[in-house]
Amino acid sequence: MNESLLRFDTGCPRTLASSLAAWRAGLAALLVALPLAGFAPLAHAERADRDKPMNIESDNMTYDDLKQLTIFTGHVVATKGTIVIKADRVEVSQDPQGYQYATGTSTGQNLSYFRQKREGVDEYIEGTAERIDYDGKQDLTTLTTRATVRRLQGLSTVMDEVHGSVITYDGQNDFYTAKAGKDVAGPGNPNGRVRAMLSPRNGGPAPLTGASATLVPATQFPAPGATQP
Repeated sequence: MNESLLRFDTGCPRTLASSLAAWRAGLAALLVALPLAGFAPLAHAERADRDKPMNIESDNMTYDDLKQLTIFTGHVVATKGTIVIKADRVEVSQDPQGYQYATGTSTGQNLSYFRQKREGVDEYIEGTAERIDYDGKQDLTTLTTRATVRRLQGLSTVMDEVHGSVITYDGQNDFYTAKAGKDVAGPGNPNGRVRAMLSPRNGGPAPLTGASATLVPATQFPAPGATQP
């Protein structure tokens, strides 16, 4: 029982009857609040993912006992619950509390790949970038250099798409951020600004929360040189 519900000493004497009445009122408020907590909407990544084992396939593997680091190279595919990471090279480590961390990198024209299911809905977050860092403790994924993140309905229908130099996806809060950078510069976007396409909600799949959700929905990216609204 929460101690704050049992302590009523405010410097003024109270009768036993008044103390019991206050205790009953506090207990009643607690019992009303607890059932309501169960109706909070599920708007985050699969909570069970970080407790699942990490399974990895690759062409080669080396283990550095001094650094407590395992390195996989060659067509690497790592899975952890609904999480999938594909890259040319994946480094995996684990902290003393048992949380796992993975860094996937790819070179040349190849991009590393990430995907994770959203809990409670038939939707996935997937992304590509030259480097992908997964933090199992915070359920945080960071995509760096030529990064793209998409929200998919099922595994095929793109609902939202964001391009940027660095994109972070917070799976606990279903929140993502994007930063501009020269690596995503190109015709019509010489400064490498963040660009996004967001589908109208209109009763469709549950949206991501966060700053990106305030952008004006668009059906396609503007043509090079077009005037922004």
